[in-house]
Amino acid sequence: MSLNYFKGGIHPPEQKLTALSAIEVAPIPKKVTLHLSQHIGAPAEPLVKKGDEVKVGQLIASAAAFVSAPIHASISGKVADIDNYPHPMGKYLPAIVIESNDPSQNQLNYAETPNPFTLSAEELKARIKQAGIVGLGGATFPAHVKLSPPAEKPVDTLVINGAECEPYLTADHRLMVERTKDVIAGAGILRKILGAKQVIIGVEANKPDAVDLLKQASVKEISVVSLNVKYPQGSEKHLIKTLLDREVPPPPGLPMDVGVVVQNVGTVVAVWDAVRLQKPLIERVLTVSGRGIKEPKNLLARLGTPISELVEFCGGLDEKTGKVILGGPMMGVAQYSLDVPVIKGTSGVVALLEDEVDQESYKACIRCGNCVAVCPCLLLPNMLSIYGEHGEYKLAEEDHVMMCLECGCCSYGCPAKRPIVHWIRQTKAEIMAQRKKS
Repeated sequence: MSLNYFKGGIHPPEQKLTALSAIEVAPIPKKVTLHLSQHIGAPAEPLVKKGDEVKVGQLIASAAAFVSAPIHASISGKVADIDNYPHPMGKYLPAIVIESNDPSQNQLNYAETPNPFTLSAEELKARIKQAGIVGLGGATFPAHVKLSPPAEKPVDTLVINGAECEPYLTADHRLMVERTKDVIAGAGILRKILGAKQVIIGVEANKPDAVDLLKQASVKEISVVSLNVKYPQGSEKHLIKTLLDREVPPPPGLPMDVGVVVQNVGTVVAVWDAVRLQKPLIERVLTVSGRGIKEPKNLLARLGTPISELVEFCGGLDEKTGKVILGGPMMGVAQYSLDVPVIKGTSGVVALLEDEVDQESYKACIRCGNCVAVCPCLLLPNMLSIYGEHGEYKLAEEDHVMMCLECGCCSYGCPAKRPIVHWIRQTKAEIMAQRKKS
């Protein structure tokens, strides 16, 4: 296959410290905090009340709208509280807290379907929806919605995103190596639902073992492509450009507008577990890494587990740790507390030392153009950040700020250390708020 390389992008140090570390099962916590907002769309609606006894895997919150996803208990126990709790996105949001006193009751019983391919596309999609599957690469878009393109937008290609281009993160890499056949089977399930003619699994070339294993396990409808190592190769739009040379239209344009649906590797494995075992999404694989972590690992952790417990399981933090980020260092969110829980979109926990953390500056832009040169969306990040800094939201919108991926390439290469992504993110939020009002 001939690859088409996108303009812009950067090559940050990969720092894949856990690339060879097998996935370990994290200890099951005695208490979990399950937020009702773990996905794009309407928050789930509680089906339980304080004091109720629940079983692991039980549906405890239902999807509140078409673009929403249900939540399931990740441990058995008593509902201790339903109130606002710290969310990884920096807000206090509604959550269901479950406390367990009997660890022996926290193992899920499965109802295995020997051959899920005998189920109809609608039956498969229903199981995915019931399991609460969302995009596990970080976007958290409900999977059943992505798998329901309108009739006028037929999908001919399913792309499986195995790029994992963020530094430090290796959860998808380990899934491709350790659950290779399940990745292929899950891709086949998604292909059947969409009626796609072909499936392409894109994996960055810094994961040769994953590429080789996937090629060995693949079938004729599924091709495996080794990608150029470049950030943000894992962006949906840029992955589609690289593999298919198709241009996804500007927002509100979607991949399905060019006949493509993209799903992350972790999502594909979760889909396979949902249709084969009827397993709800109560746990996920994530990476705990960085020089600030004493024993970096890849972990299978229950949703709702406090980040502090995962860090402790990995030997704790180095005393010189300067910042802890949920997600990767490029697009992740820095945390003010380790009491926040694992949510469906938590792909990693990265701890950076003080000497690795740049202090942002609010000095004026020096007009060097570095951010413009590396922007993969061909925008003017320097001007967009200036507009945001001065509240010129209309000018920012006219200069296509809504097309920004918030990938961080601009901030990474800014010699003035301006918080470019911060201003752009704030600008986009203001524009969306104004749109809702009008």
